[in-house]
Amino acid sequence: MARYTGGGHTAQGVRDLLRSTEWVAGGIAAAMALVVWSASGWLAVHWLQANQLSTAVVAQALAVMAFVTALRFAEGVYRSAVVGLQQQVLLNVVMSALATVRWVGAIAVLAWVSPTLTAFFAWQAAVSAATILVLSRVTYMHIEAGDRPARFSLAALRGVWRFAAGMFLIALLSFLLTQVDKILLSKILGLREFGQYMLAATVAGGLYMLIMPITQAVYPRLCEQLASGDTAAFARTFHRGAQAMTVAVASTAVVVALFADVLLRLWTRDAGLAEHSARLLALLALGNMLHAFMGVPYHAQLATGWTRLAIGTNLVAIVVIVPGIVWSVPRYGAEGAAWAWLCLAAGYVLISMHVFFARMPHLDKVRWYWNDVALPLLGACFVPVLLRWLAPSPQTSMEQLACLLLASAGAYAGAALCAGEVRHRILLQIARIRTNTSS
Repeated sequence: MARYTGGGHTAQGVRDLLRSTEWVAGGIAAAMALVVWSASGWLAVHWLQANQLSTAVVAQALAVMAFVTALRFAEGVYRSAVVGLQQQVLLNVVMSALATVRWVGAIAVLAWVSPTLTAFFAWQAAVSAATILVLSRVTYMHIEAGDRPARFSLAALRGVWRFAAGMFLIALLSFLLTQVDKILLSKILGLREFGQYMLAATVAGGLYMLIMPITQAVYPRLCEQLASGDTAAFARTFHRGAQAMTVAVASTAVVVALFADVLLRLWTRDAGLAEHSARLLALLALGNMLHAFMGVPYHAQLATGWTRLAIGTNLVAIVVIVPGIVWSVPRYGAEGAAWAWLCLAAGYVLISMHVFFARMPHLDKVRWYWNDVALPLLGACFVPVLLRWLAPSPQTSMEQLACLLLASAGAYAGAALCAGEVRHRILLQIARIRTNTSS
């Protein structure tokens, strides 16, 4: 889609490619749903330790979840297409509206229709189906009409099959890598301890929401600059995006890690749950932060069509983390899995990036480690660490909220001041506002 916007594909060709991808993705989604639906009864009996729920309820919930997962998989085709067409603002508006419908509607369904797992996931399935219809319409609206209706084309798939196959492997391995801890822990741990881990994982997973806006802006630009042969602009965009990623993610992750107990007490109103999940949340947040630092380098790889590094890295990561979890969890509980993820994410930053920069000589490795990552990260730590020392245990809800807000503001300000590219952009915006105000 990005190459189409740059004149690299005809409208008819890209329509045929999109229609062909729809058929392939639809087939994969249907197979996913069928496999999980067929195995839902076995999973409910032999895998999940759901002692407080009936087998029938769990099996039914799993069956509906399989359908939701398949729809979300197919939905990704259109999200990616809209990003490639560089309609990020429109995509964000549409997805924000649909997310509101998804979660506000879920609350309404649980409150006034049926407070059951099946009702919750049935609503998710309905919204996912509506999302596919809306995004498909948006996608085709931004592609010029062809000479004929779009159709399945093997020729269109042959032109992208190597890159698409690499991307499919990356997506599959990334899914396994990010979900393998939940899969294994659902078998090893009891439902209560697994629920505490999932609470921490859900909160820490919110950090990934900060990645998408940055990569959606950076990735099409990297593709465009690489296609035009402007390696200097490619390098500037890479380092600017990497600094923005560190400022956004590190500032949030540091606050979440340092004030995990405060955040969970304020959110759940359950001191016991907060106490048991706080350390898990801190470890998972730091692991997700390190993993997020790889976001811009990963998209720089994709801009060049280089998928082998991501495939190899994820393969090695899965081979390492599975035995790590199997060994550590029986000995150290859920914290063993969190430590395994943190160590693995550190390996991404400390090891795989050297391979990346060896293939990208026009990018500056030292600049990425120091200017783009280390300095903003250190800047993000100063105020939260100081505040945690001065106010170790805020008691009331207002004190907890004020503590989190002050720590967040200080973390973002410190990270932005220590990130040269981000600081420069902020000063330019301030200067423009002053100029417009004075005029």
